[in-house]
Amino acid sequence: MHFSTAAQAVDVQDEQPRVRVAARDITRRYGSGENAVDALRGVSLSIVEGELVAVMGPSGSGKSTLMHLLAGLDTPTGGEIWIDSTQIGALGDSALTELRRRHVGFIFQFFNLLPMLTAEENIRLSLDLAGERGDHDWVEELITRVGLGDRRRHRPAELSGGQQQRVAVARALVSRPTVVFADEPTGNLDSKTSAEILELLRQAVDEYGQTTVMVTHDPTAAAIADRILFLADGQIVKQLGRSTAADVIAALEEVSRS
Repeated sequence: MHFSTAAQAVDVQDEQPRVRVAARDITRRYGSGENAVDALRGVSLSIVEGELVAVMGPSGSGKSTLMHLLAGLDTPTGGEIWIDSTQIGALGDSALTELRRRHVGFIFQFFNLLPMLTAEENIRLSLDLAGERGDHDWVEELITRVGLGDRRRHRPAELSGGQQQRVAVARALVSRPTVVFADEPTGNLDSKTSAEILELLRQAVDEYGQTTVMVTHDPTAAAIADRILFLADGQIVKQLGRSTAADVIAALEEVSRS
């Protein structure tokens, strides 16, 4: 299967390193007629294996819409999206649900943990829903890595915000997904705890090769990314490689003025 971005043709199968998430000319329109709103207006991108990409932009720029479309949580008005070389627009509801279960991990701003389950049960949830026992050593490694060895039997109400987000990070990683989508993962945390969560996300990329897409408004969070995409008015208007928080702030100001 082949598709092209704005810059070049990309072979999903042969690209080295392998392309894990890709989009071509995706648009998203809400409403119709005079009330129509174009949240995305022709976005093309590719994200390779083991890459952490941050998505930033002013409020209303389309960054959350882009993440929802890439993750298969919403359907584009036009264009095509691939996850691990599968064109998700061609899938029915049950096949799309199965693809998300096997290939996508999520980390949300407000944790989205099930209150009746323990930390360990929340972490194992995707495995249990799929009827899989999972690799016991891998589960134990994750619980240890996120620092929850002594809190694994506690329910979310008994955990701090940072501990709950640690559960969410481990839950997203446990099935070894093709891609993790993180939606403002530090938006509900203090600066010290945010730094700890960002370190975990970076370690997952560096040590496990976990492809990750992170929507954030925080320049410090974006500074851990390998690449930063800036959206404005539903289009990618700027990209940066590894950058400092100061560089990110300057780019945001530039985008906001344009």
